[in-house]
Amino acid sequence: MYYVISFLAIMAAEIITVQSPALVGRFTDVLNKGKLTFGLVERYSLWLVLIAIGFSIFFGIGQFRTGQMGRQFEYLLRRHLFTHWETLSTSYFRKRSIGDLLNHAMNDVQAVRQAISQGLNQLSNAIFLLCSSLFMMFHTVSIKLTAVSIIPILFIPLFVVWFGPRVRNASRRAQESLSSMTDLAEENFSAIRLIKATANESVAVNRFEGSVDTVVERQLIMARQTALFQSLIPLMGSISFFIALLYGGYLVVTHQILLGAFVAFTMYLALVINPLQQIGNVINNFQRASASLLRLSILLGEQPDITDKRNPVELESIRGDIEFRMPAFQYPDGDHPALADVFFAISHGQTLGIVGQTGSGKTTLVNLLPRIFDPLPGTVFVDGYDVRDLRLEDLRNAISYVPQDGFLFSANIGENISFSKENANLAEIEQAARLACIYEEVQAFPAKFDTVIGERGIALSGGQKQRTAIARAFLKDAPILILDDCLSAVDMNTEKRIVNSLNEVRSNRTTIIIAHRLSAVRHADLIIVLDEGRLVEKGTHDELIAQNGIYADMFALQQQDSEVAMN
Repeated sequence: MYYVISFLAIMAAEIITVQSPALVGRFTDVLNKGKLTFGLVERYSLWLVLIAIGFSIFFGIGQFRTGQMGRQFEYLLRRHLFTHWETLSTSYFRKRSIGDLLNHAMNDVQAVRQAISQGLNQLSNAIFLLCSSLFMMFHTVSIKLTAVSIIPILFIPLFVVWFGPRVRNASRRAQESLSSMTDLAEENFSAIRLIKATANESVAVNRFEGSVDTVVERQLIMARQTALFQSLIPLMGSISFFIALLYGGYLVVTHQILLGAFVAFTMYLALVINPLQQIGNVINNFQRASASLLRLSILLGEQPDITDKRNPVELESIRGDIEFRMPAFQYPDGDHPALADVFFAISHGQTLGIVGQTGSGKTTLVNLLPRIFDPLPGTVFVDGYDVRDLRLEDLRNAISYVPQDGFLFSANIGENISFSKENANLAEIEQAARLACIYEEVQAFPAKFDTVIGERGIALSGGQKQRTAIARAFLKDAPILILDDCLSAVDMNTEKRIVNSLNEVRSNRTTIIIAHRLSAVRHADLIIVLDEGRLVEKGTHDELIAQNGIYADMFALQQQDSEVAMN
């Protein structure tokens, strides 16, 4: 509806404005005949003022409505884009850079919005003005003069066919280089501490300058194509003006048309040249936007690898019984199995400890439970059901997961903790913070739970970030709790307090703890030891010590380190 209003308003504005040349032509004829009076001057002047006012009102309405729709489209497209990203599987983000995705959300969306709002605005304005001017030229001036004068304009579609693909390809390459530059900038900002600590600022600057040089080079290529195309359109307009002056002057001299008609015709021709330039600009914008639209279409056409089956099992609640029957698991882009011979089971309310050297497959194992990566059918079970048969939403709602890095958002501490429970009140947030042993430190901050912690929690120490993430998991109060080596940055005393908190809440939760320090898992009902992706030992702490294997060696080594540290 808004587009119809906008187009009608712009149409009305152009119909009004093309009356000016005809009015000036009649004024010229009256003046040429010597019949001009002060009353006629006042009348013609008033009409010109009314035309200007009418044009301004309708044109302003059209501009505003089109701009409003463009911004609304931009908002909806960005929201749709982000929502679509949230549906995609983790494997997709392993293949795409953050900079490229940000370029989609910023530059590509903006290019499409400009084509839709400004482009449609200019195009509708140009088409209505061109058609109105040509109608007035044919109807009120001279058919012969108009037909001869517009011959050069007929070549413009050929320029569009020739330059269109070149501008589009140049725009696509420029956008790709912008994605690379954005990705490099995001990478350097994330690694700023490392860059400064190793005095590699000059290396980072040189890499970024090279990326910027590529952007500039490709944008200059696009600018040359665009400039050449846009310069040819006014050239055709100038040739038309030359023909009009030459042939129109002849028609005036031979008394085939009146002087006023010729004056009006030159004004109409000037009006025609302006929309031609606008059309050229719009075509360039559309060519650039088509490259962005193609990139967005490809992105929005991506489908998640991990989805619900056609008729998933819907459970009213999940208890937390977990079983793995996994002969092997291999990543889609891997060349060898990441896990092999993993068989174990734990019941509701029990605690599982997972230990092993770095790269032994611990995180891979727990990522299969919420289907971050999809296990093979018949290998991972929750409450007796294959996780691939359960609804994804039900499965993931039943899991509280603290990843290794304890990721935090650029918000305050309270918002980070309550991320897992949107309507949580302050009392619930404080209780979760107490269980995670972060409450006293938060209270020491001037703004307490309103303290803004910066991007990725940069204002907090490593241990504070981990405990804030643990508090977020406690607040969710899901039947399955996964702690992926998230106690590595806390001291031994704090670790013991958090483990005691786990003992308080784990009676109604199934808890999985990945840890390098065995003190964090020695209380577990079952401990499994992974080595190069294989389950090589399992049992309680005492049983594993008695086996005198890898676990016993790890425990003895850590005991020695602890004794040395105490001395």
